[in-house]
Amino acid sequence: MTLYSRLRPLAFTLPAETAHELGTLALRGVGAVGPARAALRYAYRYEHPALEVDAFGATFPNPVGVAAGFDKNAQCTHALAALGFGFVEVGTVTPYPQSGNERPRLFRLREDEAMVNRMGFNGHGMDRVKERLETGGRPDVPLGLNVGKMNTSDEEEAIEDYRRVFDRLSPFADYVVVNVSCPNTPDEFDEGDPDHLRAIFETLEAENDADVPILVKIGPDSPEESILDLVGIVEEFDLDGVVATNTTTRRDGLRSENGREWGGLSGKPLEARATEVVRTLATHTDLPIVGVGGVDSAESAYEKIRAGASLVQLYTGFIYNGPSTAREINRGLVELLDRDGFSSVEEAVGADLG
Repeated sequence: MTLYSRLRPLAFTLPAETAHELGTLALRGVGAVGPARAALRYAYRYEHPALEVDAFGATFPNPVGVAAGFDKNAQCTHALAALGFGFVEVGTVTPYPQSGNERPRLFRLREDEAMVNRMGFNGHGMDRVKERLETGGRPDVPLGLNVGKMNTSDEEEAIEDYRRVFDRLSPFADYVVVNVSCPNTPDEFDEGDPDHLRAIFETLEAENDADVPILVKIGPDSPEESILDLVGIVEEFDLDGVVATNTTTRRDGLRSENGREWGGLSGKPLEARATEVVRTLATHTDLPIVGVGGVDSAESAYEKIRAGASLVQLYTGFIYNGPSTAREINRGLVELLDRDGFSSVEEAVGADLG
């Protein structure tokens, strides 16, 4: 039994968002002290040449990253890197601070190893994030930036929101993700409308003098036809990759009472659908895919890699399994690669596509 497994019942007596805030503060404190970071790296990093992945013009020491939503405001990137994650994605970052939806807005579904959130793009805004990245520096692993719109923005204002955040923060990022698939923000217009997506990408393309890789994050609830339409737009604008997937509004087969809460569902119940979307994308494009949804073990990460994901991300699995999560997944991935005769993660990508 690990220390975290002993402490988790105590942490889970707190409201989910309160526990998350305390955890973020603790990680921020540890990450700010060099010797403490070094101690974390010694205890939790697992390095192996087979885990390295080259994508988006950067080398990822391993394919296991922290998904957007965990470190919305770039408060603990250094600590997360020290815990052994191969990359960290901050955000979703909006142009200005906003409070998001009313609390409570984050719920544990313990029986389902899942969470429901309806945070609503709460955050400190791009200027505060920029200040942190300038003063604290970037982590020693690739850094992703997830950008979003203000909840009050209409369709035209939303495009300007993406442009503002991209302009301000892309110099700090190894890649940027356009988040147009969050189910927890006001539904003023269809963010996935092809014309709206084209307008966003045209705007960012004109702004992207430094050729920062741009990805788009898609939801799991779209039919295959819509996913393929998106692939066409992504390739039309020569984007660099796809993050699949965001949270789901589906509630099939849940046991937890909190499954009745509205918002986006993440964790184990999303795993199969997210992997299916990864497989669909990988069948129709050669672009790198970041697989997200239900990743909590080496086996679940490996399944997404074999389905076509070059990298994977997690959030809910980290909450349930604690600080050793990245180490255990990476260690297990090396064993699975060796079992199946692969010399690297890159060699295993898409192995199940036939």
